[in-house]
Amino acid sequence: MPAYRFEALDAGGRSTTGLIDAENARAARSQLRARALVPLNVAPVSAGSAEPTSGGGLRRRVFNSTGLAIWTRQLAGLVGSGLPLERALTALGDEAEDPKQRELLAHLRSEVNAGSPFARALATAGREFDEVYRGVVAAGEQSGALGNVLERLADDLEDRQQLRGRLIGATLYPAIVSMIAVVIVVFLVTYVVPQVATVFTTSKRALPALTVAMLAISAFLREWGWALALGIAVVVGTLMLLLRNDDFRKSFDAGWLRLPLIGRLSRGYNAARFASTLAMLASAGVPILKALQAAAETLSNRAMRADALDALVQVREGAPLASALAGKKRFPGLLSMFARLGEQTGQLPLMLERSARQLGTEVQRRALQIATILEPLLIVGMGAVVLMIVLAVLLPIIQLNTWVK
Repeated sequence: MPAYRFEALDAGGRSTTGLIDAENARAARSQLRARALVPLNVAPVSAGSAEPTSGGGLRRRVFNSTGLAIWTRQLAGLVGSGLPLERALTALGDEAEDPKQRELLAHLRSEVNAGSPFARALATAGREFDEVYRGVVAAGEQSGALGNVLERLADDLEDRQQLRGRLIGATLYPAIVSMIAVVIVVFLVTYVVPQVATVFTTSKRALPALTVAMLAISAFLREWGWALALGIAVVVGTLMLLLRNDDFRKSFDAGWLRLPLIGRLSRGYNAARFASTLAMLASAGVPILKALQAAAETLSNRAMRADALDALVQVREGAPLASALAGKKRFPGLLSMFARLGEQTGQLPLMLERSARQLGTEVQRRALQIATILEPLLIVGMGAVVLMIVLAVLLPIIQLNTWVK
């Protein structure tokens, strides 16, 4: 039964809105009148209307990454307990606090009631549910184990969120310290140093070289700081525009992987995500070629995505997955090793899942190591810069004391 969004007036003249299930708009108005409501507007809930817009007309997602994982876990619990899918969607829609979530779930419920498979219903809201999500759900419906597949999907979403959260947590402190250090140094150089050092510029004697250099830097920042900031903004904007070009983006991502520390971290993160997605799809019964295609699309690094798609071509031509991945040096050797073990033992999904877990653990360990090293280096570096600024101020004072004596 389709869902309709309505706006109506009650007996007191107050406006009320909500959702109602009805065969058509006319039946929806009849139900509203039966409730002593005067219908003002009745419109069907569609996938497009379920996706809200922010300022400027830009659409934002109903579910964020965390919200989607929680919702999937709740749906898996209801479906796994034997509750029909339509009733599970109804229960989740009734409990949703966000009106846009209620509209989205009402739309999905109406699609399911109309006879559409759940995966096809999710496809009508492709912004909320990507191809991997829909592919796993479709495989679960075909195998008759939708509850178990949804549980596995929720596990994967939560693991991905946990890995991303730990990476952000490891890099957040160094980023904040760096930002604060830059602000403090710019303030000292552009305001404090000129205020103190100008006292000594009226003397006939030459100032120390460090003080002269610091005053020159201060004068440059005060006079041309706007040009420097504008130049940085232009460079960043140009880079963002160039990254929209596929060839440039692929070359940039390939160069990014060659960086000493960050490149290795990025390679491990992308490989862990690829292995996790491939394991989830394979365990759900998705054909390996389709699973490889979907897993490759989840890679944010375009160079690794190109390698994954090339491996897909080799597998389509009859090559084993392990051999295809072993020839791609951007992927860690651990992934091809576990893939080979999985193919030999007939437990490819399990081995891919283990490789994803091990790669994810390695990424977290390296991220924490980098953060642990960066923290004291940033503090020492900031202390060294402040020390130079202080010396630039103190050296004229020491020199003046020497002249007085």
